[in-house]
Amino acid sequence: MTLKQIGIALAVAGLTVGAASAKEGADQYPHGSENWFAGALPPPGDYFLNYFGYYEGDLRDGSGDKVRGASVEAWFDALRWVKVTDKKLLGGNWTMHAIVPLVHQKVELGPDRDTVSGLGDIVFSPLVIAWHAGNFHWVAALDFYAPTGKYESGEPTKSIGANYWSVEPVFAATWLNEAGWELSAKFMYNIKAKNKDFRPAPGAPKMDYESGDELHIDYLAGKRFGPWGVGLSGYYVKQTTDDELEGDAISSALGPWSKGRKGEVFAIGPSVSYTTKGGTMLIAQWQHETEAENRFEGDKAWFKLVMPF
Repeated sequence: MTLKQIGIALAVAGLTVGAASAKEGADQYPHGSENWFAGALPPPGDYFLNYFGYYEGDLRDGSGDKVRGASVEAWFDALRWVKVTDKKLLGGNWTMHAIVPLVHQKVELGPDRDTVSGLGDIVFSPLVIAWHAGNFHWVAALDFYAPTGKYESGEPTKSIGANYWSVEPVFAATWLNEAGWELSAKFMYNIKAKNKDFRPAPGAPKMDYESGDELHIDYLAGKRFGPWGVGLSGYYVKQTTDDELEGDAISSALGPWSKGRKGEVFAIGPSVSYTTKGGTMLIAQWQHETEAENRFEGDKAWFKLVMPF
């Protein structure tokens, strides 16, 4: 396969979209999922969280231009368990969590169109530490992403998972004052292992593909009025290193979709929360993506439940 043929194949086959991504391999993290109280973990106990949503978008190349015939629609439901203990580590509460995502997606990439449903990549962490000091709350964690999602080598329209392990240092912080104003942000840096089963096209030999590391941030600015909260939330994603194929950086010479295949996108939209007397929180939000490069750009609607049990 020539360099030009690989470049053309990557432009199509490297667009796995388990969570709407234009790099090779799906996003393993549901961007924009953490907003209200992102850095303020609750008191010791067990908590169930459910993230249910819909995403629709069109592919953008490395110049931010729309790629004809490349789109995705996805329904997703992520189930999360969080256990906050009363044990202290470095002065904070030791916590652990796990997320199990379920995905139903319809992908169109040129002549290929497929609908697929199944388990996505599971996220877990045995090491989360939460601190509180007056109006300030913060969390440090180390998350791990397991390649549990369905992956069809050479057939991205049939894939949900990324097919690689990754590790992610996390820092989240929340400022919440007595008047109800809140600023929250969650900073993450995703470091990826190699996908050793990558094929640029069906039937082609397997190759080592390593997606670039990513900085991604969820954020919120809002105001609480009794049990209600109203604000703006969203996310920013920036790939910091080039994708590599067989150890060599993907060159911009492969076409306008490339530029090292570094993806980038910014999203913002309204968010509304309601907290019951029993401590259950309900969140509804919409996030519009813009300034996307080497990724899909579209709209995401969320419904989130946080419930003690």
